[in-house]
Amino acid sequence: MTNLYAIVGYCAASAMMVLMLMALAYSIVMPSPDRWSKNYFITFFSLLTLCVSATFVSAILYGNPKYVEAERISCYIESVLISTLMPLPTILILHTCKEKLINSMLFRAVIALWIVYFIILEIGQFTNIFYFITSDGIFYRNSWFPLMLAPLVLIMLLNIASLIHRRRKLSKRYIIALLIYMIPLTISVIIHAFIDIEMELFLGVGICALSMYSLIVSDYIMQIIRQQREIAHQRASVMALQMRPHFIYNTMMSIYYLCKQDADKAQQVTLDFTSYLRKNFTAIASEELVPFKDELEHARAYLAVEQAQHEDMLYVDYDTLHTDFSVPSLTLQPLVENAVKHSLDPNGDPLHIYVRTQQTDKASAIIVENNGLDYQPSDDNEPHIALANIRQRLRMMCKGELTIATREGGGTIVKVIIPNT
Repeated sequence: MTNLYAIVGYCAASAMMVLMLMALAYSIVMPSPDRWSKNYFITFFSLLTLCVSATFVSAILYGNPKYVEAERISCYIESVLISTLMPLPTILILHTCKEKLINSMLFRAVIALWIVYFIILEIGQFTNIFYFITSDGIFYRNSWFPLMLAPLVLIMLLNIASLIHRRRKLSKRYIIALLIYMIPLTISVIIHAFIDIEMELFLGVGICALSMYSLIVSDYIMQIIRQQREIAHQRASVMALQMRPHFIYNTMMSIYYLCKQDADKAQQVTLDFTSYLRKNFTAIASEELVPFKDELEHARAYLAVEQAQHEDMLYVDYDTLHTDFSVPSLTLQPLVENAVKHSLDPNGDPLHIYVRTQQTDKASAIIVENNGLDYQPSDDNEPHIALANIRQRLRMMCKGELTIATREGGGTIVKVIIPNT
C-alpha cells in the first residue's frame, strides 16, 4: 500500500510539475497589458511550482526509513508554501478593485489568519498534536489535524465572500475565473482536513489555477480589443472633425457667387454641403457598423460639392446596385476625398472617379478608382495615414481588408472587402 501511494504521488506530482512549468514559462513570455499582472502570475506559478516540487520530493521520500527527517522537512516546506497561495487571490481582488492593501480590513484579516496558521504549524513541528511521521517514514494525522487547516479554510471563505461583495467592480469573466479557482480549492482543503487526498488536492489546485489563468488572460485580451476599438473610433471622430478650412471656405464662396449666377445651383450646393456636414457629425457618434447606403450618400454629398467647385475638371460615375451590406462609418467618403485632394491636377486632364460595388458568395466589395496621379506607398503623409486608419477600423470592426494598387493607364484603385456575416 505504501509503495502504491508513493507511485501515485510520484506520477501526480510529475504531471503537476510539467503543467506548472509550462504555465510559469508562459507567464514569463506572455504579452500583458500591465507589468503588475505579469509579475503577479509569475509569482503565483513560481510558488505553485515550488509546492509541487516539495510534493514531488515527499512522494520520493515517503515510506523510506532512511529519510524520515528529510521527509519531515519537505512536509513542513510544503505546508508553508501551500499556505502562501491563500492570500494571493486577496491581493488580486483588491488590486483589480483599486483598493490599497494597507487600508484594507480584508487584507489585515487574511494576514492575521495566515499568521495563526503559521504559529499552529510551528507548534506542530515540536509536538505530535496535529500529525507525526513514524520511524518507517509513514505520515499519520491526529484528531487535531483539521484545526491546523482551519485558518486556511477561513482565508478562502473570506476571499469568496469579498469577491461576491465586490462583484460590481469586476467583470463577469474575472469573477468566474476566481470562483473556479477558489471554490474547488476551499472544498479540497476541507476534505483534505479529514481525508488524506494530498496528491489529488495539488492536481485539483493546478487545474483550477490554469483555468483561472486562462480566463483572466482572455479577459485581458478582450480589454485590449475594446481599447483598440475605442482608439479606432476616436480616430474616426478626429477624421470627421478635421474638415479642411479651405474646403469650407471655398464651398461657402462658391455658394456666394452662385447665388447671383445660378440660384438653383446655389440651392443644390447648399443642400449637398448641409448633407455632407450632417453625415460627418453623425459619423462621430457611430460606434457600430452603418449601412453602406448611408456611406454612399455621404460620399455623394461630398463629391457633389467638389464638382460644383471644379466644374469640368471632376467627373464621377457610380455603379452601386449592391448596397445591402454594412461598413464602419467614414469608410467610403475619405477614400473619394483622397482621390480628389491628391489626384486632381488643375493643370492636367479632368479627374474621373469611379465608385463601384460588387457582391460574391463570401463578401461585398467597394472599388474606388481614379485616373489621376499614381499612389506612392513610400510617402509618409496625410493620405496614407487616413488609409491606414480606415484599414485598422475595417480589420477590427468587421474583419475587412483594404488594398491599394496602381491603375493600368495611370491612377489608383482602392478596394475594400467586407466579409459576409
